[in-house]
Amino acid sequence: MRRPLRVAALVAVCAAAASCGGGGDGGSSTPSSPTSVNPGTGTSTTNAMTITITRRDGSQSFSPNPAEVGGQMVVFRNADTIVHRVILNDGTIDTGDILPNATSTGVVMPQSGTNYHCSLHPDMIGGVSPSTGGEPPRCEGPYCG
Repeated sequence: MRRPLRVAALVAVCAAAASCGGGGDGGSSTPSSPTSVNPGTGTSTTNAMTITITRRDGSQSFSPNPAEVGGQMVVFRNADTIVHRVILNDGTIDTGDILPNATSTGVVMPQSGTNYHCSLHPDMIGGVSPSTGGEPPRCEGPYCG
């Protein structure tokens, strides 16, 4: 008699556990990888330019660098084995953490050009040329090397 009761109790516990945290999202899941749509604008990143994170030192940490993408949609692709987080030096864009082999959501770079860095590895720096061409703006601040 005890064995069927134990089996029933075990089944009930398993069913309760599965409904609390199993594979369902409960309507409030957080994506584990970036989406292909810029959440702020709903703009598809299909035609976005890609800047690859290569994790070397200084300006060799991103490719291309400088990138000629002022005013354009950009995604950052992490080709490294560790997490990176790209932030414009003026703080206006933050990609959030980009996992290894993942790509950030699309961001539109300032037309005037800009400078950026990895907030987790401040020696990693990059620049974006203005949409009119030429060099990125002069880098100022603690992230400039």
